[in-house]
Amino acid sequence: MSELILPQTDTLLLEHKDHALLVTLNRPEVKNAMSLQMVHELMAVFKAAATDLSIRSIVLRGAEGNFCSGGDINDMASARGALAGKQDTDTDPFYHLNREFGRLITTANASPQVVVTVLEGAVLGGGFGLACVSDVAIASQRARFGLPETGLGIPPAQIAPFVVSRIGLTQARRLALLGARIDGDEALRLGIVHYSCASEALIDSTLDDVLQQIRRCAPQANATTKALMLSAPPRAVCAGRRCEYIPVSSTLASMPKTLPAQTAREGLHRGGK
Repeated sequence: MSELILPQTDTLLLEHKDHALLVTLNRPEVKNAMSLQMVHELMAVFKAAATDLSIRSIVLRGAEGNFCSGGDINDMASARGALAGKQDTDTDPFYHLNREFGRLITTANASPQVVVTVLEGAVLGGGFGLACVSDVAIASQRARFGLPETGLGIPPAQIAPFVVSRIGLTQARRLALLGARIDGDEALRLGIVHYSCASEALIDSTLDDVLQQIRRCAPQANATTKALMLSAPPRAVCAGRRCEYIPVSSTLASMPKTLPAQTAREGLHRGGK
């Protein structure tokens, strides 16, 4: 397999380490707020990695103690000022960033790799959305999660469906309609994250453990499992106390009859290292 060729990036730091691609959002002066350039660079990274299953995991983390504070409002306002007088919706920076972030979060959600987020400091707006599409989320107890969009006069349009999918409609309504802020422990209780850590050292050791667990699993099996779960969740049919799960046969029919021997060996062998 040819070596992974990563895109050139100005807003991201990239490190290919063993089976993981470490991606650091690197705009610390604005708490790693998302500009259109960052959105496009993240899209390019996910697309580059998608066809190379030697990359088993993509780890998203923010520089200097913050994950992501949402969309860069000042950046969009400056761009809007430069386009003053134009009425074309497609050129409006708010609209364009919102649409492009929708493409990014959909791509991240469907990534064949295991997407891991390390969530510290601000986890707001788009940062919250990325947390909700990650396969494994590791948070600091002191992280601040929230959906501030409604307080700014805009709906969290691209993020809302993924938040509902992650934690359910009732809690998603509360967080979005109140603009509530919660910490890592509350995010763990709600099911937004899988770990809430008291220190940076514990965050790092938890990340190391998660990456080792990912290494034990065959990458193609993980990719197929993830696609199956996303495309065809089982439907629960309950009558009284009796509840049955009905699988969707069309997705099961597309699965291979046998696991390729090399793939099986890859998962088992690497797990023993």
